[in-house]
Amino acid sequence: MRLPRGWRKSRYSNPNDSCVEVGRLGDGAAVRDTKDRSAGYFTTTHQQWTTFLDAVKNNRFE
Repeated sequence: MRLPRGWRKSRYSNPNDSCVEVGRLGDGAAVRDTKDRSAGYFTTTHQQWTTFLDAVKNNRFE
């Protein structure tokens, strides 16, 4: 099993705010909560991540 690498937060996050981090994982992504990194992460396929990002960019969650 490959481990996620290159974890990063949004550049719009304040240094002390709680948010999520995204890591690269093979052909997909891994997502974890910065408040509790030890709780683990969930993974997505490339297609799932692309679909999610498209929905965010097109305001489908508002």
